[in-house]
Amino acid sequence: MSEVQVDRPEAEPLSPPRRGGPVTWVGALLREPTVLLLASQVLTGTVALTANILMVRSLTPTHRGEVALLLQVVYLSTQVLLLGTERSFVASYHNVTPASAVREYARLLAVPSGLFLSAALIWGVAAPDRLTPGAAVVAMVAWFALVEATALATRSIAIAVGRVRDFLLTRVIEALLLLTMLIGLYLTGAGDPAAWLLAYLIAGALPTVTFLVIWLRLAPAPGAVAVRPEQNRQVRREGLALFPAAISNMAMLRVDRLVIPALASTAALGLYASVATMTELLAWPLRAYADSRLGRWRAAHHDGSLRTRPIMLGTVAYTLAVVPIAAGGLYLLIEPVFGHQYHPAKSIVVPLVVAAGLYGISRVSLGLLIAKGHAKLVSAAEITGFAVSFAAYVLLIPRLGVLGAAWGSLLGYGACLLFAMVTTALTRDRS
Repeated sequence: MSEVQVDRPEAEPLSPPRRGGPVTWVGALLREPTVLLLASQVLTGTVALTANILMVRSLTPTHRGEVALLLQVVYLSTQVLLLGTERSFVASYHNVTPASAVREYARLLAVPSGLFLSAALIWGVAAPDRLTPGAAVVAMVAWFALVEATALATRSIAIAVGRVRDFLLTRVIEALLLLTMLIGLYLTGAGDPAAWLLAYLIAGALPTVTFLVIWLRLAPAPGAVAVRPEQNRQVRREGLALFPAAISNMAMLRVDRLVIPALASTAALGLYASVATMTELLAWPLRAYADSRLGRWRAAHHDGSLRTRPIMLGTVAYTLAVVPIAAGGLYLLIEPVFGHQYHPAKSIVVPLVVAAGLYGISRVSLGLLIAKGHAKLVSAAEITGFAVSFAAYVLLIPRLGVLGAAWGSLLGYGACLLFAMVTTALTRDRS
Protein backbone atom coordinates (compact mmCIF):
# COMPACT_ATOMS: atom_id res chain seq x y z
CA MET A 1 0.00 0.00 0.00
CA SER A 2 2.90 2.32 -0.72
CA GLU A 3 0.60 4.39 -2.90
CA VAL A 4 -1.27 5.62 0.14
CA GLN A 5 0.31 9.00 0.73
CA VAL A 6 -2.63 11.27 1.38
CA ASP A 7 -1.35 14.77 2.14
CA ARG A 8 -3.60 16.96 4.21
CA PRO A 9 -3.51 19.79 6.74
CA GLU A 10 -2.05 18.70 10.04
CA ALA A 11 -4.99 20.27 11.90
CA GLU A 12 -7.33 17.60 10.55
CA PRO A 13 -5.95 14.45 12.15
CA LEU A 14 -8.60 11.86 11.52
CA SER A 15 -10.04 12.18 8.03
CA PRO A 16 -8.76 13.18 4.60
CA PRO A 17 -10.13 16.24 2.81
CA ARG A 18 -13.02 15.84 0.40
CA ARG A 19 -11.82 15.57 -3.17
CA GLY A 20 -14.18 14.63 -5.92
CA GLY A 21 -17.44 12.87 -5.18
CA PRO A 22 -18.52 10.88 -2.13
CA VAL A 23 -17.23 7.60 -3.59
CA THR A 24 -13.76 9.09 -4.04
CA TRP A 25 -13.81 10.47 -0.52
CA VAL A 26 -14.94 7.17 1.01
CA GLY A 27 -12.31 5.28 -0.98
CA ALA A 28 -9.56 7.62 0.24
CA LEU A 29 -10.83 7.30 3.80
CA LEU A 30 -10.78 3.51 3.67
CA ARG A 31 -7.18 3.60 2.43
CA GLU A 32 -6.06 5.87 5.25
CA PRO A 33 -3.44 4.22 7.50
CA THR A 34 -5.21 5.61 10.58
CA VAL A 35 -8.50 3.96 9.60
CA LEU A 36 -6.80 0.68 8.73
CA LEU A 37 -4.94 0.56 12.04
CA LEU A 38 -8.13 1.38 13.91
CA ALA A 39 -9.94 -1.40 12.04
CA SER A 40 -7.25 -3.88 13.13
CA GLN A 41 -7.67 -2.78 16.76
CA VAL A 42 -11.45 -3.15 16.62
CA LEU A 43 -11.08 -6.57 15.00
CA THR A 44 -8.65 -7.69 17.70
CA GLY A 45 -10.98 -6.50 20.45
CA THR A 46 -13.98 -8.25 18.90
CA VAL A 47 -12.09 -11.52 18.55
CA ALA A 48 -10.85 -11.28 22.13
CA LEU A 49 -14.41 -10.82 23.38
CA THR A 50 -15.66 -13.80 21.36
CA ALA A 51 -12.73 -15.96 22.47
CA ASN A 52 -13.43 -15.08 26.08
CA ILE A 53 -17.06 -16.21 25.77
CA LEU A 54 -16.05 -19.51 24.15
CA MET A 55 -13.42 -20.22 26.80
CA VAL A 56 -15.72 -19.34 29.69
CA ARG A 57 -18.29 -21.79 28.36
CA SER A 58 -15.72 -24.56 27.79
CA LEU A 59 -13.18 -24.31 30.62
CA THR A 60 -13.45 -24.47 34.37
CA PRO A 61 -12.66 -21.20 36.19
CA THR A 62 -9.28 -22.65 37.17
CA HIS A 63 -8.37 -23.59 33.60
CA ARG A 64 -9.70 -20.29 32.26
CA GLY A 65 -7.48 -18.53 34.78
CA GLU A 66 -4.49 -20.58 33.62
CA VAL A 67 -5.05 -19.52 30.01
CA ALA A 68 -5.43 -15.89 31.07
CA LEU A 69 -2.22 -16.07 33.11
CA LEU A 70 -0.24 -17.65 30.27
CA LEU A 71 -1.53 -15.02 27.83
CA GLN A 72 -0.44 -12.24 30.19
CA VAL A 73 3.02 -13.84 30.41
CA VAL A 74 3.14 -13.88 26.60
CA TYR A 75 2.09 -10.24 26.26
CA LEU A 76 4.61 -9.09 28.86
CA SER A 77 7.34 -11.16 27.20
CA THR A 78 6.69 -9.46 23.85
CA GLN A 79 7.58 -6.12 25.41
CA VAL A 80 10.85 -7.58 26.65
CA LEU A 81 11.63 -9.00 23.20
CA LEU A 82 10.86 -5.74 21.40
CA LEU A 83 12.66 -3.51 23.93
CA GLY A 84 10.66 -0.45 22.96
CA THR A 85 11.54 -0.53 19.25
CA GLU A 86 7.99 -0.48 17.82
CA ARG A 87 7.71 3.30 17.65
CA SER A 88 11.41 4.08 17.22
CA PHE A 89 11.47 1.81 14.15
CA VAL A 90 8.52 3.62 12.56
CA ALA A 91 10.17 6.98 13.18
CA SER A 92 13.56 5.94 11.76
CA TYR A 93 12.62 3.72 8.82
CA HIS A 94 9.99 5.87 7.13
CA ASN A 95 9.56 5.01 3.42
CA VAL A 96 12.19 2.27 3.14
CA THR A 97 11.54 -0.87 1.07
CA PRO A 98 9.54 -3.70 2.70
CA ALA A 99 12.39 -6.20 2.25
CA SER A 100 14.90 -3.87 3.88
CA ALA A 101 12.54 -3.17 6.79
CA VAL A 102 11.96 -6.88 7.41
CA ARG A 103 15.68 -7.66 7.39
CA GLU A 104 16.56 -4.75 9.68
CA TYR A 105 13.85 -5.62 12.22
CA ALA A 106 14.98 -9.25 12.13
CA ARG A 107 18.43 -8.05 13.17
CA LEU A 108 16.89 -6.07 16.04
CA LEU A 109 15.01 -9.14 17.29
CA ALA A 110 17.81 -11.69 16.80
CA VAL A 111 19.73 -11.25 20.06
CA PRO A 112 16.73 -10.74 22.39
CA SER A 113 14.97 -13.73 20.81
CA GLY A 114 18.00 -15.98 21.19
CA LEU A 115 18.44 -15.04 24.83
CA PHE A 116 14.72 -15.42 25.52
CA LEU A 117 14.45 -18.87 23.94
CA SER A 118 17.58 -20.01 25.77
CA ALA A 119 16.15 -18.81 29.08
CA ALA A 120 12.86 -20.59 28.34
CA LEU A 121 14.74 -23.81 27.54
CA ILE A 122 16.69 -23.65 30.79
CA TRP A 123 13.51 -22.89 32.76
CA GLY A 124 11.56 -25.72 31.16
CA VAL A 125 14.31 -28.25 31.91
CA ALA A 126 15.65 -27.10 35.28
CA ALA A 127 12.75 -25.38 37.09
CA PRO A 128 11.07 -27.29 39.95
CA ASP A 129 7.75 -28.89 39.08
CA ARG A 130 5.83 -26.57 41.40
CA LEU A 131 7.11 -23.53 39.49
CA THR A 132 6.51 -24.65 35.91
CA PRO A 133 3.50 -25.91 33.93
CA GLY A 134 5.76 -28.36 32.13
CA ALA A 135 8.42 -28.20 29.43
CA ALA A 136 5.88 -28.47 26.59
CA VAL A 137 3.79 -25.54 27.84
CA VAL A 138 6.90 -23.44 28.53
CA ALA A 139 8.08 -24.07 24.97
CA MET A 140 4.66 -23.16 23.61
CA VAL A 141 4.57 -19.93 25.61
CA ALA A 142 8.08 -19.02 24.47
CA TRP A 143 7.32 -19.54 20.78
CA PHE A 144 3.97 -17.77 21.12
CA ALA A 145 5.75 -14.76 22.67
CA LEU A 146 8.17 -14.74 19.73
CA VAL A 147 5.25 -14.90 17.28
CA GLU A 148 3.47 -12.03 19.06
CA ALA A 149 6.63 -9.92 19.06
CA THR A 150 7.02 -10.60 15.34
CA ALA A 151 3.39 -9.65 14.75
CA LEU A 152 3.91 -6.32 16.53
CA ALA A 153 7.05 -5.84 14.49
CA THR A 154 5.07 -6.36 11.28
CA ARG A 155 2.73 -3.59 12.41
CA SER A 156 5.68 -1.20 12.71
CA ILE A 157 7.08 -2.39 9.38
CA ALA A 158 3.71 -1.94 7.67
CA ILE A 159 3.41 1.64 8.93
CA ALA A 160 6.99 2.50 7.98
CA VAL A 161 6.80 1.12 4.42
CA GLY A 162 3.20 2.11 3.67
CA ARG A 163 1.63 -1.37 3.61
CA VAL A 164 -0.88 -1.08 6.44
CA ARG A 165 -3.50 -2.78 4.27
CA ASP A 166 -1.34 -5.91 4.26
CA PHE A 167 -1.12 -5.77 8.04
CA LEU A 168 -4.90 -5.52 8.34
CA LEU A 169 -5.22 -8.53 6.03
CA THR A 170 -2.94 -10.54 8.31
CA ARG A 171 -5.15 -9.66 11.27
CA VAL A 172 -8.27 -10.69 9.35
CA ILE A 173 -6.72 -14.05 8.42
CA GLU A 174 -5.50 -14.53 11.99
CA ALA A 175 -8.98 -13.76 13.35
CA LEU A 176 -10.64 -16.25 11.00
CA LEU A 177 -8.12 -18.98 11.83
CA LEU A 178 -8.36 -18.36 15.56
CA LEU A 179 -12.16 -18.27 15.67
CA THR A 180 -12.36 -21.42 13.54
CA MET A 181 -10.04 -23.32 15.88
CA LEU A 182 -11.65 -21.97 19.06
CA ILE A 183 -15.13 -22.89 17.84
CA GLY A 184 -13.79 -26.36 17.08
CA LEU A 185 -12.37 -26.64 20.59
CA TYR A 186 -15.69 -25.43 22.02
CA LEU A 187 -17.74 -27.94 20.00
CA THR A 188 -15.46 -30.82 20.98
CA GLY A 189 -15.49 -29.81 24.64
CA ALA A 190 -11.72 -29.42 24.89
CA GLY A 191 -10.79 -28.71 28.50
CA ASP A 192 -7.00 -28.61 28.26
CA PRO A 193 -5.65 -25.02 28.54
CA ALA A 194 -2.66 -25.98 26.37
CA ALA A 195 -4.96 -26.77 23.44
CA TRP A 196 -6.49 -23.30 23.56
CA LEU A 197 -3.07 -21.69 23.81
CA LEU A 198 -1.87 -23.72 20.83
CA ALA A 199 -4.75 -22.30 18.78
CA TYR A 200 -3.50 -18.77 19.50
CA LEU A 201 0.03 -19.77 18.51
CA ILE A 202 -0.96 -21.34 15.18
CA ALA A 203 -3.38 -18.56 14.23
CA GLY A 204 -0.75 -15.90 14.87
CA ALA A 205 2.17 -17.65 13.22
CA LEU A 206 0.74 -18.66 9.84
CA PRO A 207 -0.38 -15.28 8.43
CA THR A 208 2.53 -13.36 10.01
CA VAL A 209 5.21 -15.60 8.52
CA THR A 210 3.40 -15.70 5.16
CA PHE A 211 3.34 -11.93 4.78
CA LEU A 212 6.94 -11.56 5.93
CA VAL A 213 7.97 -13.90 3.12
CA ILE A 214 5.85 -11.91 0.66
CA TRP A 215 7.40 -8.62 1.77
CA LEU A 216 10.90 -10.04 1.38
CA ARG A 217 10.12 -10.87 -2.26
CA LEU A 218 8.59 -7.50 -3.21
CA ALA A 219 10.45 -5.31 -5.68
CA PRO A 220 11.57 -1.91 -4.33
CA ALA A 221 9.00 0.84 -4.83
CA PRO A 222 10.00 3.98 -6.76
CA GLY A 223 11.35 6.65 -4.45
CA ALA A 224 12.13 4.25 -1.60
CA VAL A 225 14.75 5.51 0.85
CA ALA A 226 18.00 3.58 1.24
CA VAL A 227 18.85 2.15 4.65
CA ARG A 228 21.80 3.79 6.38
CA PRO A 229 24.27 1.63 8.35
CA GLU A 230 23.70 3.54 11.61
CA GLN A 231 19.90 3.41 11.55
CA ASN A 232 19.54 0.18 13.54
CA ARG A 233 21.85 1.51 16.25
CA GLN A 234 19.69 4.62 16.45
CA VAL A 235 16.50 2.51 16.65
CA ARG A 236 18.01 0.36 19.41
CA ARG A 237 19.17 3.35 21.46
CA GLU A 238 15.84 5.10 21.10
CA GLY A 239 13.96 1.85 21.76
CA LEU A 240 15.83 1.29 25.02
CA ALA A 241 14.94 4.83 26.04
CA LEU A 242 11.28 4.06 25.21
CA PHE A 243 11.24 0.65 26.91
CA PRO A 244 10.34 2.10 30.35
CA ALA A 245 7.52 3.95 28.61
CA ALA A 246 6.13 0.71 27.17
CA ILE A 247 6.21 -1.05 30.53
CA SER A 248 4.82 1.96 32.41
CA ASN A 249 2.03 2.40 29.88
CA MET A 250 1.03 -1.24 30.24
CA ALA A 251 1.09 -0.89 34.03
CA MET A 252 -0.87 2.38 33.94
CA LEU A 253 -3.57 0.74 31.81
CA ARG A 254 -3.82 -2.52 33.77
CA VAL A 255 -2.81 -1.99 37.41
CA ASP A 256 -6.30 -0.70 38.27
CA ARG A 257 -7.70 -4.20 37.61
CA LEU A 258 -5.30 -5.59 40.22
CA VAL A 259 -5.72 -2.89 42.85
CA ILE A 260 -9.53 -2.72 42.92
CA PRO A 261 -10.13 -6.31 44.17
CA ALA A 262 -7.44 -5.86 46.83
CA LEU A 263 -8.67 -2.50 48.13
CA ALA A 264 -12.40 -2.77 47.39
CA SER A 265 -14.05 -5.95 46.09
CA THR A 266 -14.46 -8.12 43.02
CA ALA A 267 -17.95 -6.66 42.64
CA ALA A 268 -16.39 -3.20 42.38
CA LEU A 269 -14.03 -4.55 39.73
CA GLY A 270 -17.00 -5.86 37.77
CA LEU A 271 -18.63 -2.41 37.81
CA TYR A 272 -15.40 -0.69 36.88
CA ALA A 273 -14.40 -3.09 34.10
CA SER A 274 -17.85 -2.92 32.49
CA VAL A 275 -17.40 0.82 31.89
CA ALA A 276 -13.62 1.02 31.45
CA THR A 277 -13.65 -1.59 28.68
CA MET A 278 -16.03 0.61 26.70
CA THR A 279 -14.36 3.96 27.37
CA GLU A 280 -10.94 2.66 26.30
CA LEU A 281 -12.29 2.54 22.75
CA LEU A 282 -12.33 6.35 22.66
CA ALA A 283 -8.54 6.53 22.63
CA TRP A 284 -8.06 3.99 19.84
CA PRO A 285 -8.51 6.43 16.90
CA LEU A 286 -6.00 8.90 18.35
CA ARG A 287 -3.50 6.17 19.12
CA ALA A 288 -3.83 4.79 15.58
CA TYR A 289 -3.44 8.30 14.18
CA ALA A 290 -0.28 8.99 16.18
CA ASP A 291 1.29 5.66 15.19
CA SER A 292 0.47 6.10 11.50
CA ARG A 293 1.97 9.62 11.39
CA LEU A 294 5.12 9.01 13.41
CA GLY A 295 7.48 8.53 10.48
CA ARG A 296 6.01 11.50 8.64
CA TRP A 297 6.42 13.69 11.73
CA ARG A 298 10.05 12.61 12.14
CA ALA A 299 10.77 13.49 8.50
CA ALA A 300 9.00 16.85 8.88
CA HIS A 301 10.98 17.57 12.04
CA HIS A 302 14.25 16.91 10.24
CA ASP A 303 13.41 19.34 7.43
CA GLY A 304 12.00 21.94 9.82
CA SER A 305 8.37 21.78 8.67
CA LEU A 306 6.81 20.02 11.68
CA ARG A 307 4.08 22.18 13.22
CA THR A 308 2.90 20.72 16.50
CA ARG A 309 0.28 23.33 17.36
CA PRO A 310 -2.18 22.53 14.52
CA ILE A 311 -1.81 18.81 15.25
CA MET A 312 -2.60 19.26 18.94
CA LEU A 313 -5.46 21.69 18.26
CA GLY A 314 -7.05 19.18 15.89
CA THR A 315 -6.59 16.39 18.44
CA VAL A 316 -8.15 18.42 21.25
CA ALA A 317 -11.04 19.47 18.99
CA TYR A 318 -11.78 15.84 18.13
CA THR A 319 -11.69 14.88 21.82
CA LEU A 320 -13.98 17.73 22.87
CA ALA A 321 -16.47 16.69 20.20
CA VAL A 322 -16.46 12.98 21.03
CA VAL A 323 -16.25 12.93 24.85
CA PRO A 324 -19.68 14.50 25.62
CA ILE A 325 -21.43 12.24 23.10
CA ALA A 326 -19.70 9.14 24.46
CA ALA A 327 -20.41 10.06 28.07
CA GLY A 328 -24.09 10.74 27.44
CA GLY A 329 -24.61 7.64 25.32
CA LEU A 330 -22.85 5.31 27.74
CA TYR A 331 -24.66 6.79 30.73
CA LEU A 332 -28.04 6.13 29.10
CA LEU A 333 -27.16 2.63 27.86
CA ILE A 334 -25.61 1.12 30.99
CA GLU A 335 -28.83 -0.24 32.51
CA PRO A 336 -30.53 -1.32 29.25
CA VAL A 337 -27.37 -3.15 28.08
CA PHE A 338 -25.79 -4.42 31.29
CA GLY A 339 -28.83 -4.76 33.54
CA HIS A 340 -30.18 -2.99 36.62
CA GLN A 341 -27.48 -4.44 38.86
CA TYR A 342 -24.98 -2.21 37.03
CA HIS A 343 -26.80 1.01 37.96
CA PRO A 344 -23.99 2.08 40.36
CA ALA A 345 -21.59 2.08 37.40
CA LYS A 346 -23.25 5.27 36.13
CA SER A 347 -21.28 7.26 38.71
CA ILE A 348 -17.96 6.46 37.04
CA VAL A 349 -18.96 7.13 33.42
CA VAL A 350 -17.93 10.79 33.30
CA PRO A 351 -14.48 10.48 34.96
CA LEU A 352 -13.60 7.40 32.90
CA VAL A 353 -14.72 8.99 29.62
CA VAL A 354 -12.70 12.13 30.40
CA ALA A 355 -9.74 9.94 31.40
CA ALA A 356 -9.94 8.12 28.05
CA GLY A 357 -9.99 11.47 26.24
CA LEU A 358 -6.89 12.67 28.10
CA TYR A 359 -5.14 9.38 27.39
CA GLY A 360 -5.88 9.71 23.68
CA ILE A 361 -4.50 13.26 23.54
CA SER A 362 -1.39 12.08 25.39
CA ARG A 363 -0.73 9.47 22.66
CA VAL A 364 -0.48 12.25 20.07
CA SER A 365 1.61 14.50 22.30
CA LEU A 366 4.02 11.67 23.13
CA GLY A 367 4.20 10.75 19.44
CA LEU A 368 5.36 14.27 18.67
CA LEU A 369 8.03 13.99 21.36
CA ILE A 370 9.26 10.75 19.78
CA ALA A 371 9.34 12.42 16.37
CA LYS A 372 11.52 15.15 17.85
CA GLY A 373 13.92 12.59 19.34
CA HIS A 374 12.98 12.92 23.02
CA ALA A 375 12.44 9.26 23.88
CA LYS A 376 13.64 9.68 27.48
CA LEU A 377 11.03 12.35 28.10
CA VAL A 378 8.35 9.98 26.77
CA SER A 379 9.41 7.37 29.30
CA ALA A 380 9.44 10.00 32.03
CA ALA A 381 5.90 11.03 31.10
CA GLU A 382 4.61 7.44 31.18
CA ILE A 383 6.34 6.74 34.49
CA THR A 384 4.84 9.93 35.94
CA GLY A 385 1.35 8.89 34.82
CA PHE A 386 1.74 5.43 36.33
CA ALA A 387 3.09 6.78 39.63
CA VAL A 388 0.27 9.33 39.99
CA SER A 389 -2.46 6.82 39.08
CA PHE A 390 -1.13 4.15 41.45
CA ALA A 391 -0.83 6.63 44.32
CA ALA A 392 -4.36 7.86 43.64
CA TYR A 393 -5.71 4.30 43.60
CA VAL A 394 -4.15 3.54 46.98
CA LEU A 395 -5.46 6.77 48.52
CA LEU A 396 -8.91 7.00 46.94
CA ILE A 397 -10.21 3.44 46.47
CA PRO A 398 -10.48 2.66 50.21
CA ARG A 399 -12.49 5.89 50.67
CA LEU A 400 -14.54 6.14 47.48
CA GLY A 401 -14.55 2.58 46.16
CA VAL A 402 -14.98 2.24 42.42
CA LEU A 403 -15.35 6.02 42.03
CA GLY A 404 -11.88 6.40 43.54
CA ALA A 405 -10.50 4.07 40.89
CA ALA A 406 -12.11 6.17 38.15
CA TRP A 407 -10.64 9.37 39.56
CA GLY A 408 -7.28 7.65 39.91
CA SER A 409 -7.29 6.83 36.21
CA LEU A 410 -8.25 10.40 35.34
CA LEU A 411 -5.47 11.85 37.50
CA GLY A 412 -2.86 9.44 36.14
CA TYR A 413 -3.72 9.99 32.48
CA GLY A 414 -3.96 13.72 33.12
CA ALA A 415 -0.52 13.81 34.74
CA CYS A 416 0.97 11.93 31.80
CA LEU A 417 -0.61 14.37 29.34
CA LEU A 418 0.42 17.45 31.32
CA PHE A 419 4.02 16.25 31.52
CA ALA A 420 4.04 15.52 27.78
CA MET A 421 2.57 18.87 26.77
CA VAL A 422 4.84 20.90 29.05
CA THR A 423 7.96 19.12 27.82
CA THR A 424 6.81 19.45 24.21
CA ALA A 425 6.52 23.20 24.68
CA LEU A 426 9.87 23.51 26.47
CA THR A 427 11.81 21.41 23.96
CA ARG A 428 10.31 22.91 20.79
CA ASP A 429 13.06 25.44 20.12
CA ARG A 430 15.95 23.33 21.40
CA SER A 431 15.00 20.31 19.25
